Amino acid sequence: MKKPISIIMGSASDLETMNETIKILKEFKVGFEVKVLSAHRSPQELAKYVRTSSLKGAKVFIAAAGGAAALAGVIASHATLPVIGVPIETKSLKGLDSLLSTVQMPGGVPVAGMAIGKAGAKNAALFALEVLGITDKKIARKLSALRRSTVNKIRQTKIRV
Repeated sequence: MKKPISIIMGSASDLETMNETIKILKEFKVGFEVKVLSAHRSPQELAKYVRTSSLKGAKVFIAAAGGAAALAGVIASHATLPVIGVPIETKSLKGLDSLLSTVQMPGGVPVAGMAIGKAGAKNAALFALEVLGITDKKIARKLSALRRSTVNKIRQTKIRV
């Protein structure tokens, strides 16, 4: 299980947002793979990659797409592993189109939908780590430490009025 997380982006331009995911996974020293595969422009390659990744040890897919954002749903249709969708912010509708496309899945094809943009990318990494942390106590401990650190930062915040 060298690379338990597979990050799939619909376009290379999604990397700016998904660098937030990558940064967290590197901090946790969890293996991942990054691919650009489109649900619309390369559907056969996407389906093949999803099926082979599952066989090679992938445990969680993170899918980032903008606009019509069918990527997460297509991945979910080819795998029985958790799929986390990150809606990419778009110029025309500020990512609302991406969000709705990601979360409006038919019953039986689940996708965990995150927030639009960089906050969603960060949360996708953390959510994927939580899934892995169910069976990996080292990851679970690191997540607990991160949560405690976040709480301590809030406690120490001083506001001057």
